[in-house]
Parts: sequence; structure tokens; C-alpha cells
Amino acid sequence: MTNNKHVVALDLPIPEMKDLPDDVRKYFEICLEKLGMVPNVLTAYSQNLKQLDGFSRLYNELMMGESELSKLEREMIAVVVSSENKCFYCLVAHGAAVRVLSGDPMLGEHLVMNYRTASLDKRQRAMLDFASHLTSSPATVTEQQVQALRDAGFSDSGIWDLSNVIGFYNMSNRVAIASDMRPNQEYHSQAR
Repeated sequence: MTNNKHVVALDLPIPEMKDLPDDVRKYFEICLEKLGMVPNVLTAYSQNLKQLDGFSRLYNELMMGESELSKLEREMIAVVVSSENKCFYCLVAHGAAVRVLSGDPMLGEHLVMNYRTASLDKRQRAMLDFASHLTSSPATVTEQQVQALRDAGFSDSGIWDLSNVIGFYNMSNRVAIASDMRPNQEYHSQAR
């Protein structure tokens, strides 16, 4: 696959593509076909196949499953959470996804730097305010913040999904930061 020193700073036993089980190799081949790369986060997780399976299934459900959150909104959440946490890997990867999905090359970077000054609608503003608050001060979230989401049009199921996406990226950011995970080079030039 790739030299693991370019994936993470940890000395992980990352297998070669040819050494992966058939189902994982097929999954990575789909990534190569659709994305032109295997995201380094998946490469890093390939050293523990049970963790890769759990991570991939949760990611796929949260980011592509049925939800009132659009794919773009989920990527915007990933960027704002990652901005709060200063996670280089996720800022680059999900900033690229925001550029691609929105068709706006400035939006991803605006969210990285300061989402509060971006042109957002009421729903997006409430969603990202909540993502920022739950990330930076989780113990201080109150019914008032939850009600602001309802007032912006979120159902309680939508708030559940929003909270799960926020939680997932807080976990992912911490793993990426601790391992000094590097974004794939391809992300830097997407939708520019």
C-alpha cells in the first residue's frame, strides 16, 4: 500500500495490499476506484482488521446512512469539530470534501479558519454552533443549546445523528493527532 511513515508516525505493522483479506482488499480497491486513493486513516486501521471493520462500518453509517443531515452538512460538521481540535488530517480530508460537495472552493477553508464568519443559513449556523460547543465544552451543553437546534428545524432524531457525527470526529481527531496521521496528498488539490 504505502510506507507507514507517510501515514502515521507510529511504527505500526501496516500490511501490503496483497496481504489483506479478500474483503478488505476489495474495499480498498473500491476506494481506489472512487477516490483515486485509499485514505490514510483506512491504511492505518488495516493493521488491526477488527478495528478497521468497526471504524469503517460506523463511518459509513454516520456519514452515508439515512439521516436528515445531508452529506455536505456531515462534512461541514467534521471540519468544524476538527478545527476546534486542530486535527491536520481531518481538516485537510474533510475540507476537501466540503469543497467538492459544495462546489465552493472557499467554504471548506472558511470553515477551517472560522466558521462563525462564513455565509451560512440558520440551520447550518445552529448545527455548527452546537458542534463547536459540544467539542470544546461538552459538560456545559444545556437544553437551551438543544432547543436552538429544534428552533432551527432539527428533529430529535436529527439531533441524535448530529451528536453522533460530532462524537465520531472527536474520537477520530484524537487518534489522528496522537499518531501524527498525515492526509493523503490527493486531498490538497481536490476542487481547487
